[in-house]
Amino acid sequence: MTRRNRVTLLLYPFGAGAAAVNLFFASLILSWVGLPVLPPAWSVLGGLALGLPATRLFSAHIVRLMEQAESQV
Repeated sequence: MTRRNRVTLLLYPFGAGAAAVNLFFASLILSWVGLPVLPPAWSVLGGLALGLPATRLFSAHIVRLMEQAESQV
């Protein structure tokens, strides 16, 4: 398993949770213009789906920083 995959697995619960919260709050803001508010369960499912690509991108950034720090030692 590559370093990026390990970092992604460790950070995925946080990324999915953050995506779910952001999705729910975005639906609350959009309710001001007449759109329906997402139920929390749908927000969690959306967070699970949106959290993976976001976590992959963030873990790639973290791995690059780790490699940069190792090369400076």
